Amino acid sequence: MSVRRFTRRDALKTAAAGSALVLAPALRAQEVAVKFTLDWRFEGPSAPFLMALEKGYFKAEKLNVTIDSGAGSPAAIQRVATGGYDMSFGDFSSLTEFYGNNPGIPGPAAVYVVYERSPATVFALKGKGIAKPGDLVGKKLGAPVFDGGRKAFPIFAKANGIDPTKVQWTSMEPALRETMLVRGDVDAITGFYFTGMLSLIARGAKEEDIVAMQYKDHGVNLYGSGILASSEMIVKRPDVVRGFVKAFNRALKETIAKPEEAITFVKKRDGLINEQLELRRLKLCLDNFINTPAVKANGLGSLDRARLAETTKLVVSAFGLKSPVDPSVLFNPLFLPPAADRKI
Repeated sequence: MSVRRFTRRDALKTAAAGSALVLAPALRAQEVAVKFTLDWRFEGPSAPFLMALEKGYFKAEKLNVTIDSGAGSPAAIQRVATGGYDMSFGDFSSLTEFYGNNPGIPGPAAVYVVYERSPATVFALKGKGIAKPGDLVGKKLGAPVFDGGRKAFPIFAKANGIDPTKVQWTSMEPALRETMLVRGDVDAITGFYFTGMLSLIARGAKEEDIVAMQYKDHGVNLYGSGILASSEMIVKRPDVVRGFVKAFNRALKETIAKPEEAITFVKKRDGLINEQLELRRLKLCLDNFINTPAVKANGLGSLDRARLAETTKLVVSAFGLKSPVDPSVLFNPLFLPPAADRKI
């Protein structure tokens, strides 16, 4: 039996393999872990986040990002404020509420505006005598207590000459909201446009019978949702925040251009979703709240500071907050990609 000699070439191969094993953990260690939470379930509008993850855009920025589902904007903000998560997706009204109720406490700030307009909407069904905002007087409205549209209803009411005390509210869990409207337990509900519209159809409502009064179309100019980063991330790890935003911006532009491709990443994350339904939800979101005239003119991610100051005052008043809120704490523009990269 012959014995194979261990040559110099074998030694070099062994050394190279050993070096690779040593280097692999070191390369992985260079990636920074980022815990991110959405404001809701994995649905169509979460596509750009999942695309950035699955196509390696976060990895390209040396970020090891984990994305979890959420339970509403207030919860997403609390998760970051308490240190459980590094970044989140939440709306400006809920962020304003956090600062109004927690003066002096360092909280998260928006670093990229995703929904340039609020998706808050009042839904009703034909047959209840509701066709315009004034018809809501004396009616029974339903929504979860934390629903953004319900909390901002006084702003909607003022813009449309309605006495908000002339509306009766019924509280319910989010899963029951559309069901209670279809059953006739309430006369109208509030919710996000792209969620409420498709949920009503899924529960048997005919699309032509749905009355949808979007806040943005009835005098309410609130900003919607954006990417939030903790104060610690902003101060101690600005490059991480900048890299996250850069990767997301890249994915969002691709989502706008190719929503059919983008929705496949949502399906990959949750195989039980109805792909066509979620594609429609995504398109409703893109067309109404992301790819807006203002965004087409000024680019993704940014906002108008005068408008933010005005709407912040409205939210403080409507929500009955303890303290005034300085709008400068709500949005930090220093992490936005160059304007040319944010143009649609």
